Amino acid sequence: MTAPEPLLEVQDLMVEFPRGAAVAGTSFDVRPGEILGLMGESGAGKTMTALSILRLIPSPGRITGGRILWRGRNLLGFSQAELRATRGREIAMIFQDPAAALHPMLRVDAQVAEAIRAHAPGTSRREALDRATDALVGLGVPLARVRQAPFPHQWSGGMCQRAMLAMAVVNRPSLLVADEPTTALDGITQARVLGILERLRNESKTAILLITHDLSVIAEAADRVAIMRDGRVVEIGEVARVFDEPQHPYTAHLVEQSRRPALRIPRLTGGIPALSADNVQVRYRARSGRDSEAVAVDDVSLAVAAGETLGLVGESGAGKSSLARAIIRLTDCEHGTVRVAGADLMAMRGEELRRTRADIQIVFQNPYASLNPRRTVGANVAEPLRIHDRFGADGASRVTRALESVGLSAGHARRLPRQLSGGERQRAAIARALVLSPRILILDEPVSSLDAPTRQGILSLLIELQSEHDMAYLFISHDLEVIRAMSHRIAVMYRGRIVETGTAENIMLRPHHPYTRALVASQPARHPRDRGRLIGVAAAEEDYRRAGRDSNR
Repeated sequence: MTAPEPLLEVQDLMVEFPRGAAVAGTSFDVRPGEILGLMGESGAGKTMTALSILRLIPSPGRITGGRILWRGRNLLGFSQAELRATRGREIAMIFQDPAAALHPMLRVDAQVAEAIRAHAPGTSRREALDRATDALVGLGVPLARVRQAPFPHQWSGGMCQRAMLAMAVVNRPSLLVADEPTTALDGITQARVLGILERLRNESKTAILLITHDLSVIAEAADRVAIMRDGRVVEIGEVARVFDEPQHPYTAHLVEQSRRPALRIPRLTGGIPALSADNVQVRYRARSGRDSEAVAVDDVSLAVAAGETLGLVGESGAGKSSLARAIIRLTDCEHGTVRVAGADLMAMRGEELRRTRADIQIVFQNPYASLNPRRTVGANVAEPLRIHDRFGADGASRVTRALESVGLSAGHARRLPRQLSGGERQRAAIARALVLSPRILILDEPVSSLDAPTRQGILSLLIELQSEHDMAYLFISHDLEVIRAMSHRIAVMYRGRIVETGTAENIMLRPHHPYTRALVASQPARHPRDRGRLIGVAAAEEDYRRAGRDSNR
């Protein structure tokens, strides 16, 4: 039986920027109904390859060589009218940074509806909004959250990711280019999204180019995988073969990194309280109506000692980021108290609040939105030093040391944030938080966009810094493996509440709450032969959904 003709063929693609080539002769193809994984470390050229397919390379980059064949025709020769007809309808894309890709001044449901009406002009606004609601609910967004019609900044990164996915799949394209579609998602939601991609492939014969740094996602979902490094595809083949018999040394390195056991952190020996939050509640109010108010954080209390890491895990939209922003007073609390080394942060004003904030820093979930896009990376990292009058004669060297500590060079300091890959931006955001040597560090998904080797390095760095400076970490993640490796204790958050707290060992091996059991069941496959979490999660998910319906909420 002959293989079908490829829908998409990328042949010797070259993409260049003034600083050098981002894509240097990449070639691969995607067949109808196939999921092709494109994997590599941050900066390998994966996103630039994806943007090239729809001719969306940002200036001053340009495609300087090669061909991109769509159904046998070279996309590089398409007119603007042909591109508009193809984008979104025939070829859709999920962008790596959903918060930056969504329009900040338009409600989320309206943006999904706009994608429908753009390719079906006869569709009424009401019908498009209804279809948009169905698409969002199908991706796990609660109906009440959709009815609130919030703006993107009012949703977590994972919720925005689902909105981007809804916009991409709602028109059932022939090819879906998915750039890190599960990066900001917890295991349960990730399994649901991969299930939707699988259903889209099976029911509509949609081809999917699945770009990721996570080898477990490739093991779970892809048919073939192309490994990319330094702008080139260095190996391509069936997923099982690549896992079992990698041909290129870099592929073998990636596979080995994915199998490395969890990091072992020093046993906590005690310490004075550094951060405590008591009975914190955060509410968001949207448009008037029955569903105009939502409780994002509901009566949450927690404490972190000096030298301790408290892991906070839960699905996207559970309230983790809202809690982090409330602790550092970037979001108003309905009620509750937050104490830093015994001092009430909620009662502080002016200069006293500014001084205390130097001791409690945060790494935000969305690094691009937290870095000033019009200032260089070096200026962004130096900004906390200048705000707190600590730049001094050694300010420039402190910035350089902070960048080097997260794997960036002095050359990165001269670039703008948009000139960095997603992983490089994340490292710059971590450097910005570390430059003040804070006593408390809130890490909101700090390694979610990093490849395995870089993630391992960042986690090792954080453990080393904590040991040296006795810092307290509130470590927020959807990745249970990372949480387990980093945390002395774990708090599980569900629907705005802490439903279970315990040691990392107890939470992982003896979970009590139905939602915690579902999270543990959603751990990804380590090898293609171990696929099946999509089935296992479905049963566990129903248990915790039932628990949610039966709760006092």
